[in-house]
Amino acid sequence: MMQPTTWYEAVARCQHAAQPYVLVTVIGAAGSTPRETGSKMVVTNVESFDTIGGGHLEYDAISTARTLLAKGHIGTEICSYPLSSKLGQCCGGAVKVLFDVCNIHQQHIAIFGAGHVAKALVPILSQLPVHISWIDSRASLFPDAMPGNVVSIIEDAPETEVRQLKDNSWLIVLTHDHQLDYRIVEQALKFPSLPFVGLIGSDTKAKRFITKLQHRGFDDNALKRLVTPIGMAGIPGKRPIEVAVSIAAQIIARIHNNSDTVMNETSAASSTAQQV
Repeated sequence: MMQPTTWYEAVARCQHAAQPYVLVTVIGAAGSTPRETGSKMVVTNVESFDTIGGGHLEYDAISTARTLLAKGHIGTEICSYPLSSKLGQCCGGAVKVLFDVCNIHQQHIAIFGAGHVAKALVPILSQLPVHISWIDSRASLFPDAMPGNVVSIIEDAPETEVRQLKDNSWLIVLTHDHQLDYRIVEQALKFPSLPFVGLIGSDTKAKRFITKLQHRGFDDNALKRLVTPIGMAGIPGKRPIEVAVSIAAQIIARIHNNSDTVMNETSAASSTAQQV
């Protein structure tokens, strides 16, 4: 992606990269001011894009934005600035500035497979505060347009993408090939930094995978990170949208740290086989 020159290009880049940022907006202007109401800029930990007028006003706004980023909380704050000698500006007016902190601690989710369930699931998950890497070897399966927080990755050997994942990424394995599913799961369980490896399938598939992984030397601590069959218990059905809703419910519970749901993950959707 090219270097942004406008605030909206910067927002798109930050969303695409799941990078924390502050959208700074002039929401009130009285008297003589360097920019009008509605002027915006984007501030990250190391860069700023566009302008709300320059000078000490902008310098102070950037400093305030980075202080808010350092606190690590999503939220908004409003500050008023008289453009007087105290601020080093003599416009004589006053501005009110809104600071909107975004993308703090966005959860990264890697979805392997672009079949029917994934196509139903991605539009649901993309509405959450997450960043999604959607991985498959078949370019033709990806939709032409995707939400800004979803990145498609075309890889002939999808399991090789596991080692590229950031620490604390969650995996959802939904491919069309059981052998590929196994390779992805085996790779993921080698990395203790990947705490959630959700695998679609039936109870029979789950037992076969677990037995094979045990024979390969994976201990109970590693296998605890494997959640299979993936999905929320109590949501029945085999249609792609039903399975997708079940998986989305489980992911939402994890995002909100619902400990009861997380503890019962391994029993989810065990009554029915799940089909990609």
